[in-house]
Amino acid sequence: MKNKILSVWIVIIKLVLGMTFIYASYHKIADPAGFARILYGYAIFPKFCINILAITIPFVEFIAGFSLVLGLFSRSALLIIISLLLGFILVIGFNLLRGHQFDCGCFVFSSQNQAISNVFLLIRDILFLFAGMYLLRKIKVQ
Repeated sequence: MKNKILSVWIVIIKLVLGMTFIYASYHKIADPAGFARILYGYAIFPKFCINILAITIPFVEFIAGFSLVLGLFSRSALLIIISLLLGFILVIGFNLLRGHQFDCGCFVFSSQNQAISNVFLLIRDILFLFAGMYLLRKIKVQ
């Protein structure tokens, strides 16, 4: 019974994490120029790499999320998702520490300052990171 509950729990975490990354990639793929503006607003990245990041990150999110949901190369997908989450945590945390107000561009582009919700974003990404690390320990090597 315990193994069955654990298996269901693992499937739920995989679906939530994977679908979140698929959903987060959608508007970024549809509007790379908008996402490039978001990345520029972080005031961290060199100007020469913003367009490259704006084009590649959403596709990496989509492929990793899709792979995790379908169970294709799940460990590799988790490693990519964990790496992305670590990057997101560093960028959001750095901007919060320096008091910089920014739109994260996670799910929807917004022209409003979201200083209060950015703390929530940091907490959410940390929880997703722990979920990903938990899954990485539980999923067998493929």
